[in-house]
This record gives sequence, C-alpha cells and structure tokens, in this order.
Amino acid sequence: MRKLTYFIACSIDGFIGDPQGDATSMYKFVDAPFLEFLTSEYPETVSAQGREQLGIEAEGKHYDTVVQGMGSYRVALDVGITSPYSHLREFVATRSLTESPHPDVELIADDLVGRVRELKAEDGPLGIWLCGGSGIAGQLIEEIDELVIKTYPQVYGSGMPMFGAGFEPRDFELEDVRVFDNGVFVRRYSRKR
Repeated sequence: MRKLTYFIACSIDGFIGDPQGDATSMYKFVDAPFLEFLTSEYPETVSAQGREQLGIEAEGKHYDTVVQGMGSYRVALDVGITSPYSHLREFVATRSLTESPHPDVELIADDLVGRVRELKAEDGPLGIWLCGGSGIAGQLIEEIDELVIKTYPQVYGSGMPMFGAGFEPRDFELEDVRVFDNGVFVRRYSRKR
C-alpha cells in the first residue's frame, strides 16, 4: 500500500493561504538553505519549470504521483502551464474542467476518495503527494497517512485552513522536525491508526 502524504506550507496559525488561497507572502522565506533542503530532500515537489531553472535532475525520493485541487492547479494554468509537475503522474480534482488541458494530466470529477484509494493500492516504492488545497485535503483526510508541514514564521489571523473538514480529532505521531535559521520549520508526522 502506497502512502498519501499531505506536503503543505502554512502559517504559524495553520493557514495555507489568505481567504482566496494566496500564499505568496510566504515566498520570501524560501532562502538558499531552505531551498537546498527542498531540492535535496523533496526534489519532486519542485515544479517542472522550477526544476529546469534550478538545474534539478534528481529523481523523486518520496513521490511519483501528485494530486491537487483546481485552486492549486489554477496557479499554473494562469501562467500558461498545463502540466506543472510533468516529472510526476498528475491528477487534478475538479468539476469545473470537463477536458484536461494536457494529455498527461488526469482530471478527477467524481469519487476522489475512490480514485485515491486505487492509486494507494498500486504497487510501487514511492508514494502520492497531496499538493493541496484545503477542500480536497478535507475530503481525503481519512486517506492521509503522513503530513509534512512547512511552517513559515507568519501569523495570518484568518484565511484558508489546512483542512476544509468538520471538527473531529485525528491523531498523528511526530517523526521529525527540521528548523532553519530564517524561522521556518518542517515537521513530519505519521498517522496513528
């Protein structure tokens, strides 16, 4: 069984963006040491365009598949990129698109949970990266096996939460923490089942 990992950036108070999902205020914390960590430890989470600009040729260490919602995918579409993670198998959960803008991007209009369960049941050494956003994380909350949370030293006060789901405590176990001099820290949790 492959793992589904929600690998996400958030503010100290747990928001992944402003009320519309914009998280560009966090970009200023992606300095050289933090970027080195991301490109060496999680190279597959760097977009295809970013990989090209940074000269990243590293194979994925953790994931061979990415699942994202339309809000996350829209960021790429708005700048003319139809396959932002072309080095991975790409899935977009959406009901607003009826035809994929790219032949290698599969749209999931119905039964997101069922499709993700199928992906998890596939054989393979690498897992599935849940890229965002809040709504699909809420729908997939029971399928998430691991959290990797990049916390940036900002407080939003309000905005888009990590999970668009109702209240129900779910337990995770802290596996490790990496702290950076710029105030960013990365926590990895595994699901307690």
